[in-house]
Amino acid sequence: MKKQKLRASDMALVGMFAALMGIGANITSFAPFLQIGGIPLTMQPFFCLLAGLLLGRRLGALSMIVYALVGLIGAPVFASFSGGAAAFLKGSGGFILSYIPAAYAAGSITDRKSEPGTGHFFTASFIGTLIIYVIGVNYMYLAFRTWLDTPIAYPHAWGMMTWFFIKDLAFSVLLAALASKVYRAVQKAGGFRRHTTF
Repeated sequence: MKKQKLRASDMALVGMFAALMGIGANITSFAPFLQIGGIPLTMQPFFCLLAGLLLGRRLGALSMIVYALVGLIGAPVFASFSGGAAAFLKGSGGFILSYIPAAYAAGSITDRKSEPGTGHFFTASFIGTLIIYVIGVNYMYLAFRTWLDTPIAYPHAWGMMTWFFIKDLAFSVLLAALASKVYRAVQKAGGFRRHTTF
């Protein structure tokens, strides 16, 4: 299958979702009450999966790669307006990395259908959410047990993230309904094309 070339509009969409990730990471800066135990809630999983669902696996994953690289070089796009390589060494660093395969997986599910339905969007967002937490929590556990020298039990690592997981599962339902409507509206308007090769 011939790989589609990226258009200027494709790159604009990639940049837009990378920017939305930066905004989603710092939503508590605008709504300080959105915290649990001092840990800020974010909208990153929502925007990550929305990118995959709407743009497809190629552009969705690319937007997450751009987001991670922009933060890696020091731009303050991660939580608490942080940036740099040090962010990947924190317990939450695995979540940043998880967004790439999560967006790719979510996009892969909807890419298989020429006209994906709400059920496909729900399955894609649910699986994407699971990928984010499986990678993110296991990375956090590894970080605490090794270079952060803060040993915790494996069940406790998951326990710490329970409310965040519930929040993002609830958002996956909203996301599926929203993405389905937006996708159809954009397709009818002759909007962007999905890239199904990577």
